[in-house]
Amino acid sequence: MKPTRRQFLGTVAASSLTFAARGAAAAPRLRVAVIGHTGRGDYGHGLDTMWEKLPETELMAVADADAKGLATAQQKLKVQKGFADYRKMLAEVRPDIVAIGMRHADQHLDVALAVAASGARGIYIEKPFCRTPAEADEIVAACEKHNVKLAVAHRNRWHPVLPAIDKLVKDGAIGRLLELRARGKEDPRGGSLDLWVLGSHLLNLVCYFGGQPLGCSATVLQAGKPVTRADVKDGAEGLGPLAGNEVHARYDMERGFPAYFDSVAGAGDRAAGFGLQLVGTKGIIDLRVDQEPVAHYLAGNPHRPVKEPRAWRVISSAGIGQPEPKTDEVKGVMAHLVSGRDLLAAIRENRQPLCSARDGRTTVEMIAAVFESHRQNCQRVAFPLTVRDNPLTRL
Repeated sequence: MKPTRRQFLGTVAASSLTFAARGAAAAPRLRVAVIGHTGRGDYGHGLDTMWEKLPETELMAVADADAKGLATAQQKLKVQKGFADYRKMLAEVRPDIVAIGMRHADQHLDVALAVAASGARGIYIEKPFCRTPAEADEIVAACEKHNVKLAVAHRNRWHPVLPAIDKLVKDGAIGRLLELRARGKEDPRGGSLDLWVLGSHLLNLVCYFGGQPLGCSATVLQAGKPVTRADVKDGAEGLGPLAGNEVHARYDMERGFPAYFDSVAGAGDRAAGFGLQLVGTKGIIDLRVDQEPVAHYLAGNPHRPVKEPRAWRVISSAGIGQPEPKTDEVKGVMAHLVSGRDLLAAIRENRQPLCSARDGRTTVEMIAAVFESHRQNCQRVAFPLTVRDNPLTRL
């Protein structure tokens, strides 16, 4: 029987740690090159330094179009080979794996296509994956044509607590699962920028729990009024046309319950961060992305006020209220080590990484669907989207 994608979560960590212990010594190390751009997204959240902690790999070179940034990166990564032009690096170094680290998404398409055609075997890419479903289509096609395994750095997708949450839901700990509710960080970037930069993490988890999206209805506001063509500007972080400091979206999910994403600029709590809740008839499970402990459980019907106090309890990979037995693995998730090793295993086993190019495309399409629904007067739009470019350009 073919294993499900969820079963990978239970085996990725064990297999990767086993490989680290014995496979690294037996197999030749894979050659890694890093591409960043100082001042234009830099190197993401550690996508350059993660390889120093993976003995299965060897850092060979770095490319950065900023001369000062390149010199700094070479020193930090302790590599002799530095290139202003990543294409020259790809041709000369011929790496097995390339980390596309810069956060500015407008650079991802061209770089990913060049890497896929270069003979590389794997790509680890910062989020947001790219700017439009059309760009995602190109990257997916290129990777499949050249048999390149691409993993998107939604690192929480590899967290060992996710199978524990699956079991709690299956065992009825929260009763019937009614809905998923995600909110962005809702800092000054709240709204559309929050949807892209932080919401991409959350939407990826929405698909983990809910399956594929079937439809989306949404509205996008600027200062409390529906966004119009006059509100569309060139967005930050290379995202292209963008508008709106308030987003409200509803997704129909494959597993039969809805998922919601909301973000309002300035409405967030910095201490709370951003996250996702699984709301059931008998309780709530809360995920705080990139925080530890990452998950908490609250028993009781969320829609029924009671006199007795209710307390949130920590969920670890061992269950509710249990100490975390996989502390090293959790640290490895935050440092991209578990996802990095999953990419290495995907290359060896000729399978897709847990968070693949197709998964990245789904996330991008879910974001684009928000703007397409808004463009159609908040009507429901179905997946896959017919409009593959940026819907805000059609307002």
